[in-house]
Amino acid sequence: MDTLQPTDQELLAFLDEMLPTERSAQVEKELRQSRELQHRAALLLRRRDGGGHTLGEIWRRRQLSCLSRETLGTYVLGVADSDEEDYILFHTQVIGCRICQANLRDLQAEQASSEEKTSRQKRYFESSAGLLRSQRDE
Repeated sequence: MDTLQPTDQELLAFLDEMLPTERSAQVEKELRQSRELQHRAALLLRRRDGGGHTLGEIWRRRQLSCLSRETLGTYVLGVADSDEEDYILFHTQVIGCRICQANLRDLQAEQASSEEKTSRQKRYFESSAGLLRSQRDE
């Protein structure tokens, strides 16, 4: 598949790990193969970090639009209010924030593991209670 040369904005987003996964893989492949692109990325990074701080740059670098794990946890538990839920979906699915996507997947895995553990404990308890009941009846 022939990929387009990344724009300056895409290179900076790649360096900040803010590109969607598929495009990030394409840009990484291009960077590995092109010394010219590597030089361009390094120049962009130096220029960006050279002292000129715009509000947008600070916002992106500090990930001010990212969600806390607590907020993501309310979504995973199904107790987030509708405005919060809309923003979480927008931020993770439309914007494609990889950091928040990773946190969300981690929390979902934790919840699944916790539910499995609770289910297993309940089954053990029920089987033990049944065993104790049958021994008591004898």
